[in-house]
Amino acid sequence: MGSSASLDRVKELAGGRAARVRAFDLLSHWEVRVIEPRFASRTRAAYDVLAADYADRFDQELAVKPFDRAVLAVFAELVRGQRPGAVLDVGCGPGRIAAHLHDLGLPVTGIDISPGMIEQARRRHPHLRFREGSMTALDTEDGALGGIVAWYSIIHVPDDHLPLVLAEFHRVLAPGGYLQLAFAVGDEVLHRTEVGGHRVSLDFHPQQPDHLADLLGQTGLREHARLVRQPDEEGTFRELTPQCFLLARNAR
Repeated sequence: MGSSASLDRVKELAGGRAARVRAFDLLSHWEVRVIEPRFASRTRAAYDVLAADYADRFDQELAVKPFDRAVLAVFAELVRGQRPGAVLDVGCGPGRIAAHLHDLGLPVTGIDISPGMIEQARRRHPHLRFREGSMTALDTEDGALGGIVAWYSIIHVPDDHLPLVLAEFHRVLAPGGYLQLAFAVGDEVLHRTEVGGHRVSLDFHPQQPDHLADLLGQTGLREHARLVRQPDEEGTFRELTPQCFLLARNAR
């Protein structure tokens, strides 16, 4: 692919606020200015508004989710045998999943597009590392990670941007590294203008597990296991659809 065609492709997949990133796969490691996807800008704005309330309400969510804890325990056991063993929690929010993985013995760093969420994470877990970052352009070297967790963070990614995000996950995973996804199962996009009494503009994109597994395969990430559980009435929010936990491995 020629450089001009590659740049056109980057611009096609983006739109919004200018951000300086490294477009590793598309532009052969040339540093360029691209335009941030609109969904990313909206997601940042929404979670900056929600950050403090979200952090309080979800703080003990894992305590009432035994299947979720089991999924994370299996992920941790698999990644502990990887070299490198570093783990990235993508869309970490206030840091509860990163903290849980740390307690399971993993060297984990959390990133989130929302400065408000990063502030909450650093305040609640000062012993851990958190930084601002976007899953559409990870500030991580090729093959540097033994594992990635995207725990209900791809739910805000539109279908036309999802291949780019999954390609970024593949790029930064070491050969044999693991990707753990958590997402709601479904087909209809939900647009919310209010969450917890706060005015927002936020889209939720459920996925079908087979479709997502196919997309992963196209990037070089092979499905390793999946768990689909029925909606759980415990926790902060009553779930309306089944939930899927899909584990993939870098096949390269």
